[in-house]
Amino acid sequence: MATQRNSVDLVPDDVVRSFARAALLAALLGAAAPVTIPIPLSPAPITLQILFVFLAGLILGPLWGTVSILLYLAAGAIGLPIFAGMAGGPGVLVGQTAGYLWAYPVAAALIGLLVHRGTSLRDPADESVVVLVGALVAATILVYGMGTAYMAWLLDLEAWEAITLGALPFVPGELLKMAAAIAIVKSGRIEPIRS
Repeated sequence: MATQRNSVDLVPDDVVRSFARAALLAALLGAAAPVTIPIPLSPAPITLQILFVFLAGLILGPLWGTVSILLYLAAGAIGLPIFAGMAGGPGVLVGQTAGYLWAYPVAAALIGLLVHRGTSLRDPADESVVVLVGALVAATILVYGMGTAYMAWLLDLEAWEAITLGALPFVPGELLKMAAAIAIVKSGRIEPIRS
């Protein structure tokens, strides 16, 4: 019996670094799960998780930022307690807050496309604050649009009622998370991965 020997091509360093950063941001997103502040009458609590969605899009761009969030969703779907309030399992991905969760990878992709102007990565620290704020505001509108629309459909709520319960109470916190994300990328402490 003959043995066949083939060479294996190594994975390029930039792919390994990008995947490692995506996995790290997915882990940080999951690590933020215990930090929740319930809001009376709202099924969605205040969390720090969207900060890491912002960072995924800003730092990793549209491709790897999306991969990062999909890694997070996959880990939660298999039962790891990494969703808000230490929840896990596939039920969360169809529950009352599922619209927000499914919006996260789309938001990371949107931020990446707006800040990096495509799939080639640029240093987000070089972007103007106006561009960064615009990208984060657009992503926030997308997340809360999808989240409240799904919540309204699932719970049979009127649109204004869903917005009142699922979006408006979060606006002050989102502004702080946007400021934190911009400060982090503008600090120059994060080495960009250029493609």
